[in-house]
Amino acid sequence: MSLVDVARDVAPQLREHADEGDRLRRMPDAAWKLLVESGLVRGMQPARWGGGEVPLAEFLDAVMEVGRASPCAGWVLGVMGVHPWQLGLFPEETQQEMWAGDARRIPSSSYAPTGKAERVDGGYRVSGRWSFSSGCDHGHGVMLGVATGSRTVESAELPELRSVLLMPGQYAIDDNWHTAGMRATGSKDIVVDGAFVPDHRTQSHLDYQLGLPLPGQERNDGPLYRMPWSVMFNFVLAASVLGAARGFVELWTELTSTRFSGLGVPMREEPLVRERLAQVTWRLDAAELKLRRDSAQVYDLVAAGGRCSPEQIAFIRWNANHGAEIVADAVMTLYRASSGRTAYIDHPLHRSFQDIQAMLGHTYLWADPHGLAYAGSKLGVELKIAGV
Repeated sequence: MSLVDVARDVAPQLREHADEGDRLRRMPDAAWKLLVESGLVRGMQPARWGGGEVPLAEFLDAVMEVGRASPCAGWVLGVMGVHPWQLGLFPEETQQEMWAGDARRIPSSSYAPTGKAERVDGGYRVSGRWSFSSGCDHGHGVMLGVATGSRTVESAELPELRSVLLMPGQYAIDDNWHTAGMRATGSKDIVVDGAFVPDHRTQSHLDYQLGLPLPGQERNDGPLYRMPWSVMFNFVLAASVLGAARGFVELWTELTSTRFSGLGVPMREEPLVRERLAQVTWRLDAAELKLRRDSAQVYDLVAAGGRCSPEQIAFIRWNANHGAEIVADAVMTLYRASSGRTAYIDHPLHRSFQDIQAMLGHTYLWADPHGLAYAGSKLGVELKIAGV
């Protein structure tokens, strides 16, 4: 059974947990258990640790299928599902620490370097606060982004960002996630006070960008583990948005097909309503197709021993983010052609709409820099290194 088939099987159950997730402001335990025991959230974990090690395109389809039923579950699946892949690039010692006792352990993350990391003997001393750690209540540890100085690359001095892995007991969760959208993702703050992180639990993002050999690739040598980090993380976020949008459009269509205007005219008879649905469907289909195409092409490229150029990464990240952006805008047009009752928080469309709009706030879904970089490269501006 493919990962997408598994996603279709569990999606109805995840939908049933959506109300509870909103009340808890995190993923319900039963929903998280479904993601783990079904193998979905371990879809990109190395096979030698019991994971699926599936191609990226297959994982993205699974994320979209889950997000279609439950936007927050799709988001948590996408974000948390990247972490077993990233851990597969860490030294074997780190993988053993995380998975030898239980290969189902998965950390949460917050990559924006808002805290501090001081270089000390054998590693880093980490302190500070990091926000938006989706799924952290169910995370075994947390992956945090820290700035650790700079490195000279091709005569340019570039800031160096590292992921540092903290284990349970080294951090606290601040339950401050009170939001209008994405409530069930539980994207709370992580607070750290002087935790020591040894070198083997850290990984440079410049190494990811430059395509340098990574320790985990010695044992995890499949094409999945030669994919660019920025592409992997970006694509799962875009897939979450597209899945949530697909679910919104389907629900809107169902409700609108039987709704009447204030003058008693069936909404399905309104030409402009039909036009809006046609336009949204086209944009959604186009964004999904581009995401599938680009993910398959990158996978095939690295499987053949190639590496994405900065121009390619700018182009495909522009595709993913602009696709999510125009789909979210298109959803807005349908929302405006809905009943005024969508203002009520118990209306079926309200939560889905709020979730989609909140998702677009993630900094990694910002489309403009990648569009400018891609267009610049077409006009002759040299891109020496792909953005993080």
